[in-house]
Amino acid sequence: MDTNQLISHSKARFDHQAAKRVLREKYQAKMIFAHAGGMWRAGPELLTVLHSCPVLDEIVILDLYDNPVRIDPLALQHLAHDRWQEQMNAWLLEYNELSQRR
Repeated sequence: MDTNQLISHSKARFDHQAAKRVLREKYQAKMIFAHAGGMWRAGPELLTVLHSCPVLDEIVILDLYDNPVRIDPLALQHLAHDRWQEQMNAWLLEYNELSQRR
């Protein structure tokens, strides 16, 4: 490889990594939603907490900003799961497009 090819290859790799970071930030922001007076980030952490809760009508957990909120765990679990899957599917589509351009 000559120097120009090495430089263009490095730039493509750098641009790809930067684009991956931008995608991550974009979809992390889309994971945030409001419910029952609290702000939540859909993701494995929230889903694990909700899944591990005993079957009760209401529980109190901390929201994204560490405020205690009384919620219906099943309702929040369904909302979080739907948001998570919707955004992860969209993220995967954009990531695959990005990878094909590289």
